[in-house]
Amino acid sequence: MNGTGAATGVGPAPEATTADLQARWLSGRRPKTQTTLDLYCFAHAGGSAGEFVRWAGALPGVRLWAVKLPGRAPRQDEAPYQRIADLVTDLVEQVDFGHRDFAFFGHSLGALVAFETTRALRRAGLRQPRALLLSSMQPPPLTARQGVHLLSDDELLAQIESRWGALPMVVHEEPDLKRLALRYLRADAALADSHEYVVEEPLDIPITAFAGDEEDPGQLDWAAHTRTDFAAHLVPGGHFYFRDPQSQAELLRLIGDALSTEN
Repeated sequence: MNGTGAATGVGPAPEATTADLQARWLSGRRPKTQTTLDLYCFAHAGGSAGEFVRWAGALPGVRLWAVKLPGRAPRQDEAPYQRIADLVTDLVEQVDFGHRDFAFFGHSLGALVAFETTRALRRAGLRQPRALLLSSMQPPPLTARQGVHLLSDDELLAQIESRWGALPMVVHEEPDLKRLALRYLRADAALADSHEYVVEEPLDIPITAFAGDEEDPGQLDWAAHTRTDFAAHLVPGGHFYFRDPQSQAELLRLIGDALSTEN
């Protein structure tokens, strides 16, 4: 049921094993110490899995997995998804999240994907994460879709930068890099534009929300989506606050605390 594969042939062959699918979708490093929990991380628009893999050493007892999406390295030869519903369906069908205790972390668009994947797991009667960690994303229902992915290249980049800050100058100066960045950003803008929120019962899972203290504090307003514990934290910085070493250390400390309280 791959949202892209139906039209393009992209996606794993029917005989793909569970190990094949895990390798296709997930990137992680073997932990140096014993772990009891898996943390799956979903990247922001235009982001890559590698940004989160490096966090592993700061979270003792946690095995960290970064979710790899089609359309970007190392899956850049695959067509990207255009609809969140298709992406979530394939994540639930193809990734074995529930072989032991796990949690989800998502930043920006990744937070929305993590949230909808959690709800899809519940609808399917499958094991759900024991904690949901959501960063820098307005909770649903979102404002009306604006067709951002349909803008011209220059308009798309301007829209991205007006919302989340300037891209590195090298992206603007190097045509090949700009073309690659636009491919990722346009595909992820299409995902965001495709989101159709359906009202369901709140989750029975603790939610912790994060945002940079220079961002809209409304991005912390996820309390209505859980019937259990909720916490919210502002971390110094803007939309990509976690790229600052001190703010990243604070975020990882807060993540560690949130996960440890769920033991």
